[in-house]
Amino acid sequence: MADTSNAPTLRIGKLPDLTPVKMTIQVEPDVHRMLEDYAQLYAQSYGEKIAPAALVPSMLASFLASDNGFKKARKTLTAKS
Repeated sequence: MADTSNAPTLRIGKLPDLTPVKMTIQVEPDVHRMLEDYAQLYAQSYGEKIAPAALVPSMLASFLASDNGFKKARKTLTAKS
């Protein structure tokens, strides 16, 4: 079990067991380094190593869920369909 006494509070919680859908993206080197650092902090917080790429889906979902402009505009797209 991981020692979480000094663990940082991260924006995303422990990831659920997910069945991945393969998607290829390119990121800038700085973004890749940030993802690597986040993955390291994730491992410290939850005691489970994870590949940096595995964080991206939850980060995207969190970003999209918190973007009120996107949510509002998306409703108009849905209404038009």
